Amino acid sequence: MNRTGEPSVEALLARIAALQVENRQLTERVVRLEEELALARLHRFAPRSEKHVDRLFNEAEQAADEDDAGSETDNIAKLPDTGLPPVESTTGKKRGRRPLPANLPRERLEYDLPDDQKACPCCRGQMHRMGETVTEQLHIEVKAKVLQNVRFKYGCRHCDRTGINAPVVTAPMPTQPLPGSVATASTLAFALVHKYVDGTPLYRLAQAFERAGVPVSRGALGHWVIGSSEKHLHRISDALKLRLRLQPLIHGDETTVQVLKEKDKKATSTSYMWAYRSGQGSHEPIVLLDYQPGRGQIHPQAFLGDYRGIVMSDGYTAWRTLEGTTHIGCMAHSRRRFVDALKARKKGGGPPEQALRFFEQLYRVERQARDEKPDRGETPDQCIRRFRQQHSIPVLNALKEWLDQIAPKVLPDSKLGDAVSYTLNQWSYLTRYTQDGRMPIDNNLLERDIRIFATGRKSWLFSDTVEGARASAVVYSLMLTCRASRVEPLAWLRHVLTELPQRADDADITDLLPFNFPKTAAA
Repeated sequence: MNRTGEPSVEALLARIAALQVENRQLTERVVRLEEELALARLHRFAPRSEKHVDRLFNEAEQAADEDDAGSETDNIAKLPDTGLPPVESTTGKKRGRRPLPANLPRERLEYDLPDDQKACPCCRGQMHRMGETVTEQLHIEVKAKVLQNVRFKYGCRHCDRTGINAPVVTAPMPTQPLPGSVATASTLAFALVHKYVDGTPLYRLAQAFERAGVPVSRGALGHWVIGSSEKHLHRISDALKLRLRLQPLIHGDETTVQVLKEKDKKATSTSYMWAYRSGQGSHEPIVLLDYQPGRGQIHPQAFLGDYRGIVMSDGYTAWRTLEGTTHIGCMAHSRRRFVDALKARKKGGGPPEQALRFFEQLYRVERQARDEKPDRGETPDQCIRRFRQQHSIPVLNALKEWLDQIAPKVLPDSKLGDAVSYTLNQWSYLTRYTQDGRMPIDNNLLERDIRIFATGRKSWLFSDTVEGARASAVVYSLMLTCRASRVEPLAWLRHVLTELPQRADDADITDLLPFNFPKTAAA
């Protein structure tokens, strides 16, 4: 019997239950915040490599580690033996300085002894030349010069005397890339490569011109960039866009960009560069960036139109709204989540380490599949599919079974919970690559190209106007396509900016596309 004013047993039990729920929620929040703090510290101070470092499982340590669900470490799965050949050990890269390219011109500088030093230091007799010692150095000169375009004028003396008419005929000169500008095609190419290949902001490029004794304002450089894109280079980009839609496979991704002067948007708002790329084995490598103010599904739909091929993307739903296409997911995005989960653990190991062993095996299959020789009457794509069916599918089946076992036991809001739920939710997309040898396992090919844009963005930070952002998208597209085609971008730009002004808008420019340009000597 309770005393007056004291809570009942039922009320106390309810309060205890509520406190237990609150305690569990707070514990889960502490785990999540500790993981985020650990990752933040790693992103700031540690290398960002995602390479998997082998660790031995330590079951005693795992059992003592309580930052994850208690029973999750009991589910250690063995990788299935599919008969995959062992990986041959690779020798490390040869150290030492590489020889200078043989295709560079050589200028011979000879050094001889003075006549009074050609006597033998032993017997004082006259010495003869017995050979020579040759060493090579790299010598680079950057020189600016002024081209004087002299156009001869002609008149008629007879008409001058008679006074009927006095025509003057001036010799024409080739149409210039930017009429009225002091920049030649070579100068424009120099500026574009420095900004979009080397990541040099325009204000630093203006300083470089100033040091060379050629004062060029930042505004003039901006005019060169936008003018080259709007007048000429967009024609190449448009032609590449049409070609890209004919490809059997397209990689898709997006990254952020900031534009200061954009209608109805704050200067601090975020815009996007949508990226598209042809597949690894394409004979026409194409990489395109498309500037858009937002991240809505309308943008890839408008860019790709009625495309009906294969689309590789991450789990962002905007890509999956493309109708009539076959969608595949990026295994690297799933693996990356387990890498973060492993980094966030206090003692390492555990389920994230186990998951990474599955991914390691899957990527090992991919490396060996590329070197597998097709059977008689078999295409390379069919060979890759056969190899995946034999070696990848058993690993994927084991991974799926293991994920289903641990899914109910992990904290949903933890890094491990996020990795497990993402992988299971995307499973049909992630595993579809095993059905077609043309399909890649991940989107890393395009992500490497986007990284070049992201690196340059750290230097120039933002685009001032929408026109500048669109011009940047065009030029970046062409520079990345040159890189994918193993074409020297400076030589290609010089050629294209010289040729395009001479060709009508409806003229055929197929020969000017980067993959039709001569490859560099290194390629």
